[in-house]
Amino acid sequence: MDRPLVVSVGALEPHRGYGTLLDASRRWLGHDPVPLVAVVGEGQRRAALQQRIDREELPVRLLGDRDDAGVLLAAADLAVLPSRWEARSPLAQEALRQGVPLVATAVGGVPELVGDAAELVPYGDAVALAEAVSGLLGDPARRTELAEAGRRQARTWPTEDDTIAQVLSVYDELCPRGF
Repeated sequence: MDRPLVVSVGALEPHRGYGTLLDASRRWLGHDPVPLVAVVGEGQRRAALQQRIDREELPVRLLGDRDDAGVLLAAADLAVLPSRWEARSPLAQEALRQGVPLVATAVGGVPELVGDAAELVPYGDAVALAEAVSGLLGDPARRTELAEAGRRQARTWPTEDDTIAQVLSVYDELCPRGF
């Protein structure tokens, strides 16, 4: 059996919830095989996170900034978004577009963005995060359901052209003619 790959992408900053992700990863040490958690991003918390990963021998790799984050995400068994706050998370959007099952915190705009196409957990709840990831890793049918739901949800989002047309429409309403 191949080792499951769990991917998270975002700046290594306090509000991103990586401490909770590390807490959750400790709970996966009993899995066979142990999932590998790959985190793409840089930030002020990198040294502290790396020290903890090394000290606790956690199955987490901090990969730094990468140009191939989308490729890595596409290869993942699932994506994790452990943030304290998000509006329209690029990670959530890309995971759903690519059909990568997502476990995310139910914060900010995430629930509205993902609808029923992700497993949502409370922010800061490492047990809930660990259980959601473990449950999905052990349930290929549910991962397939989420992948399909993610692609459907992504098709409901406005396109770039839709967004430009909406902005121009608002501009036309707010600006006097002849300006």
